[in-house]
Amino acid sequence: MDQDAKKTALRMIPYGLYVLTGRTADGDVTAATVNWVTQASFTPPLVVVGVKADSHAFQVVRTAGAFALNVLGKGQNDVAFAFFKTPEVTDEEIGGHAYRLGTTGAPILEGPIAFVECRVTEIVEGGDHAVVIGEVVDAGVAKQPEGRADDATLHMRDLGERTFYGG
Repeated sequence: MDQDAKKTALRMIPYGLYVLTGRTADGDVTAATVNWVTQASFTPPLVVVGVKADSHAFQVVRTAGAFALNVLGKGQNDVAFAFFKTPEVTDEEIGGHAYRLGTTGAPILEGPIAFVECRVTEIVEGGDHAVVIGEVVDAGVAKQPEGRADDATLHMRDLGERTFYGG
């Protein structure tokens, strides 16, 4: 296989940007920018997210059995970059961003344009990422988008020509 062709072809898959958050019963909090996300079912509403298998985020989500995906909107590049590394957590902020606890106990960031909160239904481990399937148990939209909802989402390509994931 031509490795450069594989990398280029896989990078052609469009990626929205989200901040995955979670909190265990004993208060261990995580937040990480993720982009391997898709809806997998209408009934029940299921989403799938790829999470690095050796990450703190994966450990927290697996232990908590719940997570939130905070949907980043156009112009929220700084939020995406803030969660590329492990953030500082206080009782009021994660990585400098205010949050509240959702119905599952997962942190819901105050700034993103929308969120979905999920209970983990299944985890498939394989390779360097795990696939986490979650049933949507709550959702919110900060402001109704004008036009197509998916046009309001921040995409990997919006972070500049040198920011890639995949391949």
